[in-house]
Order: sequence, then C-alpha cells, then structure tokens
Amino acid sequence: MTIDYEPIDPPGRLDTLQELRLPIDMLRWAPSWLAMKSGRAAQPRTVILCPGFGAGPRSMRVMEAFLRRRGHHARDWGLGRNTGDAKQLRSKLQPVVRASIAAHDQSVVLVGWSLGGYIAREYAREHPQEVGKVITLGSPVIGGPRYTATAEWYRSQGYDLAEMERAVADRYAVPLRVPVTAIYSRRDGVVAWQACIDKWSPQVRHVEVSETHVGLGFAPRVLAIVAEEVERM
Repeated sequence: MTIDYEPIDPPGRLDTLQELRLPIDMLRWAPSWLAMKSGRAAQPRTVILCPGFGAGPRSMRVMEAFLRRRGHHARDWGLGRNTGDAKQLRSKLQPVVRASIAAHDQSVVLVGWSLGGYIAREYAREHPQEVGKVITLGSPVIGGPRYTATAEWYRSQGYDLAEMERAVADRYAVPLRVPVTAIYSRRDGVVAWQACIDKWSPQVRHVEVSETHVGLGFAPRVLAIVAEEVERM
C-alpha cells in the first residue's frame, strides 16, 4: 500500500541532546505534580503498559503507579525489555492481554511509549475485539525506525530501513477499528514528530504536548491526559 506524506527529517544530534533537559523539566513539573488530583475513577479499567525501544517495565512505573492510584488495574506488559522486534513482541503480548481480559472481564487499554505504542496499535489492528483503546506516546507510525534516533542502530544490525518503511505502510491496508489517542511533541528529540501523525486512520485523535521524548512518561500533563483517555471509554 502507498502512503503519501511530506518529507520527514529524523532528529539531529542537537535535537537528541535536548533530551538531557529532563532534570530541568522535572523541576518545572514539581508544582504540577503536587497539585495533581488522584481521585478514584468511576469505572476501573484494565491497562497494559508497553515500554519503548531498549526500555523495560521500570521506565513506566510512574505512570503505572498513577493509574493504580486512580483505581485502574494497571500492569506492565510482562515481556521485559523492548528488544525492538515488533512482530515477535506483538505475538508474545497476546497471552498477556488474554490473561488480563479473563482476570477482569473487560477489554484492555494499551498504553505504549515510542515503539511500545506502535506495537500496541498494531496489536489492536490485529485483535480489535480484545482492545478497547490505544494510547501512544511519541510513537512512530510512519517509516518504522527510519525517522528516529534509533535508525543507525537498526542499520548496524543489518535491517533494511526502506523495506521496514514499506512494511509499516502496508499495514494500513487493514484499517484500525479501535480508537487511538496519539500524544506527540514537537520537542521530541528521539522520534520526528511528523512521524507520529496518522492522517489515514479516522479512529486516531492527536494530542500535542510540549515535552521531550523521555519526559512523556513522567510529565504531569501527559499523565493527566492518559488518565482522562483511559476513563473516556
């Protein structure tokens, strides 16, 4: 399938260096963290958190703890570190999702950061009956890793980035039937923000924030949006 889009530049070195601002951002967030409401949700949801490339469950512990305080059945994906093999990880995610459905008698909400978000929405594309909603954080939905700071790593491992880009585009032949909220930032120094925009799936709603890529899992504004989207079912 052919997906047409404007040329996209991957993040440059200076963009990636901006990710080092996380400690400064955390100081900026402090008042918002203190002011955040932690009331209980009217309807608890089952939430599975999918980390980004190279990261493990600990990277999403803040979000997990916040959602649990809201009363949700939030858990990590149980697959350890995200190795970057999206196809294999989607397959391994299935028993985790089905066990969660059986435990709580409801479809799951998948929340994925970066590559974890891509894996989450592609899992939902394949198994729409199991997923109530997908929430992505700075997730590339165009080009695979081609427009991300991980491109060189994939090349060094022998991956053909042009072929991966075509494979990602081909998946659009099967429409997304699950609602997706895509959170993205123009300050992202890991994934080109343009690569996070899905113009071809009516089920996708985009929400722009102003955070670095590594800040997307901790920023109070993002945590609040994720909770709101989990509870808007």
